[in-house]
Amino acid sequence: MAAGRLLLLALLAAVIATPEGAAAVPPRGGNPFLAAPMFVEQGIPAAQEADARRSTDPDGAAALDEIALSPQAMWLTGGTIDIQRSVERRVTAAAGALPVFVVYNLPGRDCGGHSRGGAGGRAAYRQWVTQIAAGIGDRRAVVIVEPDGLAGLQCLPATQRGGRLRVIAGVVATLSKNPATSVYIDAGHAGWVKPRAMALRLRRAGVGRARGFAVNVANFQTTERSIAHGRRISAALGGVPFVIDTSRNGAGPADGGSWCNPSGRALGAPPTTATGSPLVDAYLWVKRPGESDGTCEGGPAAGAFWADYAIGLARRSGN
Repeated sequence: MAAGRLLLLALLAAVIATPEGAAAVPPRGGNPFLAAPMFVEQGIPAAQEADARRSTDPDGAAALDEIALSPQAMWLTGGTIDIQRSVERRVTAAAGALPVFVVYNLPGRDCGGHSRGGAGGRAAYRQWVTQIAAGIGDRRAVVIVEPDGLAGLQCLPATQRGGRLRVIAGVVATLSKNPATSVYIDAGHAGWVKPRAMALRLRRAGVGRARGFAVNVANFQTTERSIAHGRRISAALGGVPFVIDTSRNGAGPADGGSWCNPSGRALGAPPTTATGSPLVDAYLWVKRPGESDGTCEGGPAAGAFWADYAIGLARRSGN
């Protein structure tokens, strides 16, 4: 009896001390970025602006080319009338490459901040997500779920926080029914929610059905700090993998931590699976470099392409 109990305790200890890269509970599927090249979309605003400047500003055009020729995520924000058709077109255009989507239409999004908006209610949101899943179908895709949705939970009244977690869990469940869809739930960045607290939120938001989580989406924390932060979250979850948004973190965060179009920032590492860590599935450009964070620092509306800012990001990068 005692020997059996000791063996059980030893097995439990081995699970708790699972080394990096060997999750205690294997996440759904393998690393999707190893199965296909990342999709590079043609004709995005950076490419259009590069073409417009090619004869008059060749240096600016070259900087914009660095952005335009790199794989980037497509943000789904609710503004598309036929979201299913829009998603179908992108997956079809990928033609065997791996498209990355961002679902960003949570009811009460950003609690009235720069990126306020979102679906008009939970029923409309569920239907919208169902259409996205139908647009992807059985083809390969990655979906990052609701940037800031978990990290910004505290902006909601306490009575509404459980509802948001359930809504996000529903998104994960719907998208994960597609056999070739890999879901990553956004987990904020290294300067926001503590790792253990975020791990608890991720559990309640359905990370057990997802491939993993995402860190640093649309933020500027360094890759090194993001890896360390992600590892702590992952450890609290038993070894779940994650991805890092490196689109604008080449110079790290701005003094004072400004997140809205801060000056002096730079492109980070290009999208790749060569991350040096078995827990980090990929570095991605989730936030499209050059898209404004909002009407601050002279920028256009959130999501609008700002060519001069994009050129600055590229010129200051070491890529």
